[in-house]
Amino acid sequence: MFIVDDIQTLRARLAEWRRESLRIALVPTMGNLHAGHHRLIEHGRTRADRVVVSIFVNPMQFDRAEDLAAYPRTMDVDLAQLRELKTDLVFAPASDTIYPQGMENTARVVVPRLGDILEGESRPGHFAGVATVVTKLFNLVQPDVAVFGEKDYQQLLVIRRLVAELNFAVEIEGLPTVREPDELAMSSRNRNLDADKRNRATRLYACLRALGDRIRDGERDFDRLQAQTMRELSAQGFRVDYVSIRDASDLSVPNPQIVDLVLLGAAWLGRTRLIDNIRVTLMDSRLSPIIRRSSAEGPTTDIQPSTHMRKHT
Repeated sequence: MFIVDDIQTLRARLAEWRRESLRIALVPTMGNLHAGHHRLIEHGRTRADRVVVSIFVNPMQFDRAEDLAAYPRTMDVDLAQLRELKTDLVFAPASDTIYPQGMENTARVVVPRLGDILEGESRPGHFAGVATVVTKLFNLVQPDVAVFGEKDYQQLLVIRRLVAELNFAVEIEGLPTVREPDELAMSSRNRNLDADKRNRATRLYACLRALGDRIRDGERDFDRLQAQTMRELSAQGFRVDYVSIRDASDLSVPNPQIVDLVLLGAAWLGRTRLIDNIRVTLMDSRLSPIIRRSSAEGPTTDIQPSTHMRKHT
């Protein structure tokens, strides 16, 4: 396994592989690896001849300095795991390698609308940081395929749009969320939960599943359903950020013809912020006309369901 922290060495190694016509997969990470990352890497192996894993705690995507400082750095443990997974190359650059002019003087990649809603609204500038570092990694590695998890569902869609609009010749593959035995989505942040909060954390996914069941059963008052789910989470000790029912293809507000939905939730337990999502595919398009699009999303119509519900604190 090659461990590289500079761009010149990275490019030299990749050039050797390309001369051999080897297919390259990229799995971008911020380290602190767990079984969810392992699944992405293992999938990358099935799609390419060589797997590159990047480890870079990207300061540009953190909206709070304390969150960046608190993010666990576990490089030695991560490298041991990557050796076990037979990773071919680890790219672990320093911040000044990625941002040689400093973040304030770095050109940024912005994905309008899709990067401004939901997580983008809760964490201003977050997706500009994600899109910028992913663009840099794609330019440096030039992978044939890049693998991401669906747990960060909005991020996956942002990256798909970035690739389409900037004409990157890379296939983007999204893998289903890997869960603990009690169905909590695997996340590096789970390590910050004490025993009580860890037990309660499973309620986020449980409440989203219950919301999905109500929609499948024919309920279509999305405002009421979202508010109900938020109350259920609050009763479990969460500080709710948002619950949203969206078109799974682009996170727009669903219209009566949309049958593929994604239900997204974000909430805090103490100082730990958790996100999760669940897909709901309807057998028909019986969306009720009683919910209207909010003025923030555009002109109202008689058949447009509402946007997401957000709790302001």
